[in-house]
This record gives sequence, structure tokens and C-alpha cells, in this order.
Amino acid sequence: MKWTFDWLKEYLDTKLSANGIADELTRIGLEVEDLSSPIAPIAAKIVECKALTGSDHLHVLMVDDGTGTLRQVVCGAPNARVGLISALALPGCVIDGHEIKSGKLRGVESNGMMCSARELGIGDDHSGIIELPAKTKIGSSVLDVKTVFDAGITPNRPDYLSVRGVALDLSAADAGKYIGTEPNELKPVKSARGVRVETDLCNVYRMAEIHNIKMAKSSEKIASRLAAIGINPKNAPIDATNYVCYDMGQPMHCFDADRVSGDIVVRMARNGEEFTDLFGNTHELKSTDIVIADDAGILALAGVVGGARAMTTDETKNIILESAYFNPVAVRKTSKRLGISTDSSYRYERGIDPTMTGRALGLATEIIMAQCGGKIVGTVIAGKNKYTPRHIKYSPDMLAKKTGIDIDAKTQEKILTKLGYDIDIKKSYWNITPRPARVDVEIPETIIADLIRIYGYEKIAQSTKRTSGIAAVAHDSFEIKIKMQLAARGLNECQTFGFGNSEIESILSDKPSVKIANPITNELDTARNTLLENLLIAVANNEKRGYGDLNLFELGTVFDGDMPGEQHTQIAIVRTGANSPKHWTHRNRNVDIYDVKADLVSLMCGQNFTVSVDNAPLWAHPFQYGKVVQGKKVIAEFGALHPVVAKKLHIKTPVVVAIVDNIDNLPRGWKLKHETLSDFQPITRDFAFIVDADTMAESLTGTAISTDKRITSAVVFDSFNMADGKKSIAFTITIIPTENMNDSELQKLQDAVIANVEKKCNAKIRDK
Repeated sequence: MKWTFDWLKEYLDTKLSANGIADELTRIGLEVEDLSSPIAPIAAKIVECKALTGSDHLHVLMVDDGTGTLRQVVCGAPNARVGLISALALPGCVIDGHEIKSGKLRGVESNGMMCSARELGIGDDHSGIIELPAKTKIGSSVLDVKTVFDAGITPNRPDYLSVRGVALDLSAADAGKYIGTEPNELKPVKSARGVRVETDLCNVYRMAEIHNIKMAKSSEKIASRLAAIGINPKNAPIDATNYVCYDMGQPMHCFDADRVSGDIVVRMARNGEEFTDLFGNTHELKSTDIVIADDAGILALAGVVGGARAMTTDETKNIILESAYFNPVAVRKTSKRLGISTDSSYRYERGIDPTMTGRALGLATEIIMAQCGGKIVGTVIAGKNKYTPRHIKYSPDMLAKKTGIDIDAKTQEKILTKLGYDIDIKKSYWNITPRPARVDVEIPETIIADLIRIYGYEKIAQSTKRTSGIAAVAHDSFEIKIKMQLAARGLNECQTFGFGNSEIESILSDKPSVKIANPITNELDTARNTLLENLLIAVANNEKRGYGDLNLFELGTVFDGDMPGEQHTQIAIVRTGANSPKHWTHRNRNVDIYDVKADLVSLMCGQNFTVSVDNAPLWAHPFQYGKVVQGKKVIAEFGALHPVVAKKLHIKTPVVVAIVDNIDNLPRGWKLKHETLSDFQPITRDFAFIVDADTMAESLTGTAISTDKRITSAVVFDSFNMADGKKSIAFTITIIPTENMNDSELQKLQDAVIANVEKKCNAKIRDK
């Protein structure tokens, strides 16, 4: 979605700069992806004009650009002469898609470019540079260059697809005052042409027929705004429909009335019916497509694209304006099937304000008649034209219960009112009605999301507090405790899709697969019945890329059926390859089933259990498998991956697995001790000391760690004997800062480590 700064300020009285507006929009949830403020060409007077030696048409100009210092420009225009005031594009200006830069022409320095009317985009004359009036102020901008915003719109916020909608949201965030006024609807005029709506997929169809217009260009305001956002201005009627589309978010279309035969009919297409769009492309339609037709056939594909037969041209004298509401799902299906995406379909697909068609038609008619004149000879409203407002039951204390964020009721009411919500305050709840453009608001949670984003995410940490009824913080949950315990054992958490592959599931267990009717891909055709499948796929993918040593776990939901409640929470653990990184102090070994058994034991809180080895599942090696059992209850399973399964998944690395099928089977009597993680990155430093040959490396590392509480570990990475009865020991320390450390503070800590080790270990820092 693009718009210009001056367009926005037509509806928002603000003191913020364009950059300030961009920051505010990003803060409240509308990410501004680009903000462009082009350099405008300026008026400059030619003071000197000399022919360039060796050229038959180039001149070396010295021009006054209003800075007090003459600027040298090489120019090839035949009308360049002393005293002429023309347009100068300075380095950095973009002219006709190209950025102007300083450089040399024929060996002569040129610091800009003198421009023709065509190069400025304000005319077709390219025979010479533009000649400006003698009274033009030197150094003033020649063009009204627009500052353009380009924002990424999420599918749930179609109200942002209008400049007015953006301005209203900014006003709610106190970035300015909303000053927009709603256009008037047209007064009824009896029409000789009728409109019939023959499908429920068109709620309302409005038409205004205007005769005897004199085709003209749009006003400078509208043409410049459209050009700035990348829409090429054509003529007032077409530009008006494009302008209203961006201004109000209502797609519209303009027909040449003399090419429309009889009444207008909104109906479903017939299978095989053909339609030629205004770009000359022919499409074969289906009965699921909505079309606008007349007695002669199809005029337009509703909500998607107009047709060639009744398109408006510069010779058009009589026009028909269309403003309608079409079903979003139907428009999207047609648009995607035919591969046609337009500004119109983009808005209809997401849902437009169903009450806006009349006001949009009034604004477009006003714009056209202001430029082209003409007379309205008929207006028609067809369809059910019914809108039922949504009423949502909400209580101010719901926000704290859902999020833990405490915002007082008066502040909530103020924010919602500015956002256009209608609030009917009852004794025990609020009855809230969103404005019609907010088609995304259907549940209280959306209202809560609106409150938080306008209130300010940056204020949440300051305002959050525990109150009765608010859920406990996440670290108090049983699942988080399990995750922390497994992470402490060196396992890395994975989070995978909640879908599975039926073929892979069939080789892992005999549990029935829960098939999906409309899978997102052919490979993910089930609601997963085990976490093991996706972890093994992760192992296979990592092994292909040379990462065979993995320690992974996942805690998540698996599905037993397709009905509500038919799911439970499972834990899967996978260890592969070597049990630890290579190190000079020991030889590596491959992981085995006792590694994953130890992981399970750590979750048992010291409770007694027995191990059973019968009835191995399909995924497990029959002779390297066990169950953790308490009485007749199976707590967990562990074992090596079956070679057949490994081969089918193209895994060559040794893999051992542990599964807790249902975390409700685990005891809950243990507590975890954990320290708050530092907000700062760890810092490592290497040291090498020369010590006596009988000095233990542990004494050096222990002394180094004791130097400062911010030093959390010291690991030896090198040791060798020297010829004079000494040896060299090198180690790395890890520092976890508690606050920002500058270079001098870090150097002071390093010096303290060296001094402490040298004093207590009879050591000497090694220079080389």
C-alpha cells in the first residue's frame, strides 16, 4: 500500500515529520517498508553558455542555482542560451528512472542536468530544455515532488488499504487529529437503465450514469498523487476510480455508456463462457465466477478486472460508474484461478467496508464532474443492500486476564473510541461494535490486540503486574520445567510442523494416521500422531549437510483422532553421532541407548521404576530397546533406531531415541533451580602460561575462575612440555558481563586473571 505524505495530511492534522509518521506506524503494527523523499529539480538561470570544443551540439553552461556559487553543466539542448531560466536536476535527482550523478562529458565536468518537459514528466516536448517564466524564483522547486510511504499490509487489516484508514489509526495513537469528512451519497435520479442482481454473492450494486462529459485530464493534486505511487494518470474518469480505491478503499469501475447494451446484470458466468479483459487477454470462465453483463454479453469480471468492449477511452462522452460489494471468497477464487491480481481484487479478497459503496460513488462523481462537467441522468441501487453490525461482548478486566497487562477502563474506552468502536457500557460488560471497515474484528481477543498495540508494546514491561485471576508466568509451568531439564542435559529444542506424512508414520508405529482433507502439501497429509517423524527428518536433513552429531528434543501435541479433545502432549528425544565434540583429553564414542535412558531418568524425580524389553515398536531395534515402567503403567520408551527405518529415511549416523508418549505419566514432584540469563553476550579470552612440569592444569583454570564472579568457565585447549623442565598450558575463559564492559574494563579483568594465576600457581604469562 502506497500513499503520499500530503495525501495523508489531508485527513490527519499532525506535527510529526514523515520519518516520525513512519516510526509511529511501525510502532502500532503497520510496518513502513520504504519512505522515499526524492530530490526535486530546481529553477536555475544560465549565466554563461559556451560551445564545447570538439562537439557540434554540446554547450558548457555556468548556471546560477541560488546557492551563490555558479554550477557547471554540460548540455546538448539547442535552445540553451544566456538568460534562460530552466529546470536543473542536481546530483541525486531521479529523472526518467535514472539517478543523476556528477561526471565528465567529453572530458568536461558536469554537475547536474538541464531538463526538458518530457524528462520532467509534465509534457511531451523533448526538442529542448524547458523554458520557465522570467519571474520564476531561482533555486525554487520546479516540481511538487511527493514523499511516498510504502507499507506492508497484513491480510487481517484491510482497513489499512485506504489513506483514510491509516490516518484514523494514527489519530488513535495520538500522532495527530483525524480531520477527514465523509463524502455525501448521490441524490436519487430516475434512470432509464436498470440493474438486476441475480446472485447472492453481490450484496449491493450502485450505478451512476453521467452524460455529456468533456474528457479532460485530472487535477494536478490527483494526477501527482497517483503518479507518485506508481499509477500512470490517464484521464479524469479512470483516475477518479483509482483515486477513490486508494483514498477510501472502495474499488470502482468506469464503463463507456454508449458501449453498454440495455440493462446491467450481475450474475454468475456460464461454464465455458469467454471474456476479453481490458488488456486484451481472453479467459474461459466457470460458473463460480461473478460477472457484470449486458444484453450483448460480459462487460467485466466482478471485483477483478474490466472488459475491453466497454472500456473508457479519451473519446468517451457518456459514462457509467460502478460501486459495489462482492463476496471476498468468490473474488479470490476467480483471481487465483485466472492468475489476475489487481488493486481491486486485492481489496475485495480481504474484505471492504460493506457500507461504503454510496459514499465512494458520490466522491468519484464529484471528482469527475469537477473536471469534465456532464449531467447525472440516472442512479440505481440494486441488491439486498443489508449490513448487520457485529456486537461483541467485552469486559475491561478481560485484558488483564488474557495478557497480564493492566490498563484502566477509562484508557481502554478512550483508545477504542478513537479507533472508531461504538461502546455501549452495561453494568457488567461492554457491548462493542466495530466500525464496518474493521471486518477482521469478530472476537474480544482482536479488541485486546488493538488496545495493546495502540497503548504501546514498549509500556508493557512497566505496566505488567500479577493480579488474581492472571495466569502464572511461563516458567512456573510443568512443560517449561521439563524443557529446562532437558536443555540442561545438552539437548536442543526443536519446534516442527503439527503435520505428518502418512507413509513415514506407517513405518514408525501401527497407530492409525489422522488424515487431513485439504493438506498444505502432499507430504504433510496427516495431523501428526508422533513427534519422532519430524525429528528424524531433521536428522536426515542435517546429515546431508554434514552435521551428523545432534542432540534434539521436542515437546508438543500429537493427535489420536479428528475430534476435539483427541490429542495429548508427547516428548521425543533424539541423539545421533558422537556423544561429545572432539577433545584432546578423551576419545569420542557414539551415542548409545544408555544416553537417552539417562535423559528419561532425569525426568523421574528419583522415583523407582523397572525396565521392560518386550514388544518393541516398529521404530526400535528389537534387541536395543527398553520401557520405563511403574507397575503396569508405561512411562516412556527408549532404544536404537531400527536399521530398516534408518535406511528408508536415508540416515547413516547412529540414532538413539526416547519417547514419553504422554507427559501426564511423568511425576511432578521435582523443582528446577535456574539462574536468570544475562542480557549481554558472553566474551572469551585465551591465555597461555609457562609453569613447572608437575603443575596440574586444573589449578590454573580454578585460579582463573576464582578471579572474578563474571568468569563462568575455563577450558584447557593446549598443553605441551618444554625443554627446561617447564610446560605450557593454554586455556580459554568465558566472561558473562552483568553490564556493558568497555575495553579498559575488559583489559583490567584480563590483567587481574594474569596476576592471580602468576601469584598462586608460580606461573609466567607466555609472550609468544
